[in-house]
Amino acid sequence: MLCLLSVEDRIPQDHPLRPIKRMADEALRALSPVFDEIYAVTGRPSVPPEQLLKALLLQALYSIRSERALCEQLEYNLLYRWFLDMDMLEKAFVPTTFTKNRDRLLEHHVTEQFFDAVVTQARTAGLMSSEHFSVDGTMIEAWASMKSFRPKDHDDDDNNGWSDFRGKERSNETHESKTDPEAKLWRKGKGREAKLCFAGNALMENRNGLLVDFHIDPMSGRIEREAALEMLAIHVGDNPGATAGADKGYDTKDFVAELREHGITPHVAQNITANRGSAIDGRTTRHWGYAASQKLRKRIEEIFGWMKTVGGFRRTRFRGVARTQMAAYIVAAAYNLTRMVRLIPAVA
Repeated sequence: MLCLLSVEDRIPQDHPLRPIKRMADEALRALSPVFDEIYAVTGRPSVPPEQLLKALLLQALYSIRSERALCEQLEYNLLYRWFLDMDMLEKAFVPTTFTKNRDRLLEHHVTEQFFDAVVTQARTAGLMSSEHFSVDGTMIEAWASMKSFRPKDHDDDDNNGWSDFRGKERSNETHESKTDPEAKLWRKGKGREAKLCFAGNALMENRNGLLVDFHIDPMSGRIEREAALEMLAIHVGDNPGATAGADKGYDTKDFVAELREHGITPHVAQNITANRGSAIDGRTTRHWGYAASQKLRKRIEEIFGWMKTVGGFRRTRFRGVARTQMAAYIVAAAYNLTRMVRLIPAVA
């Protein structure tokens, strides 16, 4: 028997992935000149980079644990094939396709440009505030075992010999992970377990809780404040009237003074203890806008929660800051797209 079937006809018109696909395709069209530059016109036919980026987007949207699992689903999942513009007869690409193209996409900062294109769509639609922002940081676990955290001058590859750390002092100054040297040993607070991790730092606009930027950095005691200042300098600049909300970890004299120097009002939670006073005084806290910023800044925790649970970014699947940053932009773009679908009725 002969059956004529279109993948397009099998996807419900009200499926939530339809508006996400339209916005993702629009963002990828803006990157067409970049793809023309980095991909040759001769040679064997390759998987289109647009298809690879949308595949990574699917992985974040549907919590797919690995690229191999994604490629397996492409053999029989009509929804995924439709999202990637694949017909019924087209053979699914193999997982090594991502490996062979990752360095090329990384070199040209393609995922960063894709995320920026999504942010531009949100700005064009009037969904983003240009004055009110929030910053915060989180820990992203590294793809490295604690057994790999050994003395820097030790060349022993026997991981099992380093399974017992009782009574031994370890620090980032004397030890490093032999699996991922850029990962740092860190703990979230006193009494908490130390883990090999990276710092994930986010800049959120306060109107609708959309991500403006998301940086991956080596973990350190000052990285949250340094990354926040860097992102605010890039996306806000010297903008009188702008505000930046943050938790009490950002309540330091240097950070607050730097914000004020750029004309940004520091809506930072006060950190008052017996040993120190706050850099934020009544000149800031008396205004109703301060209380509003303190309420809205907590939305950034919802972003971290989505990225770590749905987006599968609690622990990176890659080694090093650069590759983890590449994956972070895809997960950040996926989060923004899911929010924008609900905020733009015309698109949905």
